[in-house]
Amino acid sequence: MSVDAREWVWEHSSSRGTARLVLLSIADRVADEQCIAWASLTSLAERANASRSTVRDALDRLLDSNELEQLDDLTGPQRSTVYRLPLAAIAAAQVTREQETDDSDASTGEPDTGPTLRVSALRRYGIRPREVPESPRTGWNPVGPDTGTSRRKPAQRRPGNRHSGVPESGPQNRSEPKVNRRYSSRGAGVISASEWQVDPDTHAWARQQGHLDRLGEEGLAAADEKWRVHRADWKPRSAGAWAADWRSWVAREHAPGRPNLYAVPGNGPAKPGGMTRAEAHTAALLAALDEPTGTE
Repeated sequence: MSVDAREWVWEHSSSRGTARLVLLSIADRVADEQCIAWASLTSLAERANASRSTVRDALDRLLDSNELEQLDDLTGPQRSTVYRLPLAAIAAAQVTREQETDDSDASTGEPDTGPTLRVSALRRYGIRPREVPESPRTGWNPVGPDTGTSRRKPAQRRPGNRHSGVPESGPQNRSEPKVNRRYSSRGAGVISASEWQVDPDTHAWARQQGHLDRLGEEGLAAADEKWRVHRADWKPRSAGAWAADWRSWVAREHAPGRPNLYAVPGNGPAKPGGMTRAEAHTAALLAALDEPTGTE
């Protein structure tokens, strides 16, 4: 039967170029008078010696011209696509009727229609009903359970992003909080001591505990600077951990003019004249014990 299908393509098809080669390749696989055959996109591209995209375009043109139908309710070997040449099937059915009837019956004027699709006859060629149809039933569909659904033209593939207003790649929100940079790229909420800033709650704590009155604005700023020097080499922590460490430092910080245990290395006050290093350390410890910390 493939000979009759190929003959119809050669003599009656209006297709040209790659589309004609693709249609001939499908017609070459037709097995019976239903003019149905299965073919994969890869095999058609190899036979037509064309790219897959070129073959897709050729199939679209054939579907638009109604010289080819795609039966979505049927599947071939290895889930290949099943096609039908409807005009070739109508021509074959007309020839069959003319051979089976006499001249008077052949001139009744009945419209030429294709034969009823018989899926059971196609099983021998590896064509069977698809378990789950991939598209709604459209196009040519004879009544009865033993039929297949044809599709005139597959949905066109549209290049580009399906959603407008969405960037192709990269994050949608590149901004980060400026206060303490709590969402740093080093980790969730982890920052260094130099990045941490005294927040309003911490400053209110220093005022309520009396440390602001005890040290003054300049003394509090000097304590903050020394704290940052001593914590410069520490590993990053969360903002809450740095706030707690800073409060502990300020609570133990001495008022200006008193010995300072947390003096910046190399910038500490000179020890009183005549005192040894050990005596100076002892005096500083005794002064620290007498200094109120605000936690009594």
